[in-house]
Amino acid sequence: ASTLRSFPIKRAEVPAAELSTCRCYFAGGWRGTALYDLNSLQAGHRISGPAILIQDTSTIVVEPHCEAEITGHGDVEIRVHTREHGRAGTAVDPVQLSIFSNLFMSIAEQMGRMLQKTAISTNIKERLDFSCALFGPDGNLVANAPHVPVHLGAMSEAVQEQICRCPDIAEGDVLVANHPAAGGSHLPDITVMTPVFRHDEIIFWVAGRGHHADIGGISPGSMPPGSRRLVEEGAAIESFKLVDGGIFQEEGISALLLAPGDIIVEKGQPAISGSRLLSDNLSDLKAQVAANQKGIDLILEMVDYYGLDVVQAYMHHIQQTAEEAVRERLRELSLARGLAPKDTVRATEYLDDGSPICLALTINREEGSATFDFTGTGAELWGNLNAPRAVSQSAILYSLRCLVEKNIPLNHGCMIPITCIIPDGCLLDPSPGAAVVGGNVLTSQRVVDVVLKAFGVAAGSQGCMNNFTFGSEKFGYYETIGGGAGGGPDWHGQSGVHTHMTNTRITDPEILERRYPVLLREFSIRRGSGGAGKFRGGNGLVREIEFLEPLNVAILSERRVFPPYGLEGGEAGSRGENIFIRRNGLRLNLGGKNEIHAEPGDAVRICTPGGGGFGRG
Repeated sequence: ASTLRSFPIKRAEVPAAELSTCRCYFAGGWRGTALYDLNSLQAGHRISGPAILIQDTSTIVVEPHCEAEITGHGDVEIRVHTREHGRAGTAVDPVQLSIFSNLFMSIAEQMGRMLQKTAISTNIKERLDFSCALFGPDGNLVANAPHVPVHLGAMSEAVQEQICRCPDIAEGDVLVANHPAAGGSHLPDITVMTPVFRHDEIIFWVAGRGHHADIGGISPGSMPPGSRRLVEEGAAIESFKLVDGGIFQEEGISALLLAPGDIIVEKGQPAISGSRLLSDNLSDLKAQVAANQKGIDLILEMVDYYGLDVVQAYMHHIQQTAEEAVRERLRELSLARGLAPKDTVRATEYLDDGSPICLALTINREEGSATFDFTGTGAELWGNLNAPRAVSQSAILYSLRCLVEKNIPLNHGCMIPITCIIPDGCLLDPSPGAAVVGGNVLTSQRVVDVVLKAFGVAAGSQGCMNNFTFGSEKFGYYETIGGGAGGGPDWHGQSGVHTHMTNTRITDPEILERRYPVLLREFSIRRGSGGAGKFRGGNGLVREIEFLEPLNVAILSERRVFPPYGLEGGEAGSRGENIFIRRNGLRLNLGGKNEIHAEPGDAVRICTPGGGGFGRG
C-alpha cells in the first residue's frame, strides 16, 4: 500500500523575494502587505506579517504580529504572537462598523445553526420556526439572525422582563419564559435566555425563541381556534430557571409543561391537556440552551480579541447607525408623500370579525421621528386574536426595517425615533388572562398591513399565516402556509411565499408523510388569486391533505372575509378559503377559524389569500 511522504526542500541562502506589495485591511486599519510566491520560498525563510503567500490553489494570510516560517519539508508554520491590545479604537470607524455588524449577526446565525442541528422536532429542525439574537446588558436588541420577525422584535421585552424578575441570576443559570405578561408572544413560542458573564459582570444576553409544536391546551398542536382564555392555550411560564448552576432542571420544567392537565374545567367545557409530547419539548429546550452557549462562546472570543470596551462601543455605534437610518428614511417618506412637516396620515384594517385596527401615523420631518397611535382600535376580544403589546412593537420594528434601504441589523436603534401609543384594554394590549394564540400569527400580520398602508409603500399581502394543526392525545403537528405578497411601486408581489412576520419553511412532503399519518394530495400555486394592477399581487397556495387515521384537525386563519387591499388603483387579492372534504364527497366550508374531527379518508383543502395589486393596470 502506498503512503504519503514528505520530501526535504532546498534551504534558503538569501532572504525571500517579494512579488509586490498591496494595501490590506486588518483589525486596526489599512496596512502595507507584502505578497510572496509560495512555490519560490525555501526552507528557513521567515516572513513577518502582514503578508500574503500565494500559490495556484490556495492563499495564506499572515496577519500582523504573526510570523511564518518555511520548514525543511516545505510546510508553512505560523507563530501567533501576543496580539496588541486595542488595535481597534472605540471611536466609530465605517469599516470597523461594517465588520462588527456582520460579527454580531454572524454569532446569531451560528446560534441558529446549532439550534437546528441539535433540535429534534419537525417544527424547529425542518420548518425553522425559531429565532436567535444578541442583547445588551440592558436587554436592548443588538443584532439578530434573519429568522422570524415576529419573534425578534418582541424578544427584547422578554429579556428585559427577566432582568427585572431575576436580579440574583448567576453564571451557569439559564432562564425560560413564554407568558405574554413576561414579554411572550404566544404560549407555543418558548424563549430561553442566558446572561453572558465576564469577570462576574453581565456584558451581554443571548436568547433563542422556538415554536414548540405542542405545549398542551384544549387542542393538539396548541393553536386552538376557539380559545377564549390563556389557560386554554397550554403551559404558561412567567419565569423559571431552566438551568440552575449548570444543572438542567428537567423535573421542574416537566411539571410546568404538564401543569395544564391538572386544571379542572366546568361541565361542558373542553378538557385542558398538558404537553402531549413532553420528550420533544425537553429535547428542544436543551437544544436552545446549547445554542445560547454557542453564542456565549463566540461573544467571549470576540471580547478577548478586541477588548470589552471596543465591543460594547460598537454595540452602541450599530444602534446609533440604525437610529440615524430610520430618521433619514422617515424624512424621505414624508417628502415623497407630500406631507406637511408634522402631518398625520390614517389607515384602518379590519379583522374578519369586524374589529378595527386603527393607526394615526404622525411624522415629524424636522426631527426624523414618528408617532404610531393605535387609538380607536377595537376592544379586547372574547377570542384569541388579541396581540400582546410586544407583538405590535415587533410589527412596527419589522416594518421600519423594511423601509430602511440600508444593510443594517434589525436592532433597538430602529425604535429610538418612534413613539408608540396603544390604549390599555384594546386588542393590541389585552389583559393578562386573555387568549392570544392567534394574535401573534394573525393580528401581527394585520398590524404590518396597516403600517405599510399608512406609509403607502405596498399593497396588502396575504395578511395571515394560515395556521394548520392536526393531532391526537399522543402528538400535535403545526405548520404555517404561505400566500401572496402585495405589489409595490416598482415590483410584482411574489407568489406562494411566507410574508412579513413569518419566515419559516414548510415541511417537505417526504418528511410530512413519513412522520405523520397523512397524505399530501396537492400543493400548488393558486392561479389568478393575486390582485390585478400595474404591478400585480402574488398568488396564494393550495394545500390539500388527506388523513389516514382519526385525528383532530384545526385551522386558524384570517383574510377569509376582508381581502388583501390594493393601492393606487390596484385591485384586491382573493380571499382565502378552507374546505373540509368528507370521504363521501360532502364539502364543508370551515370559515376562517374552526376545529373538526377527521376520519380516515377525509381531507382538508386550504386555499390561501393572494396579494393586492399596486397601480392601475
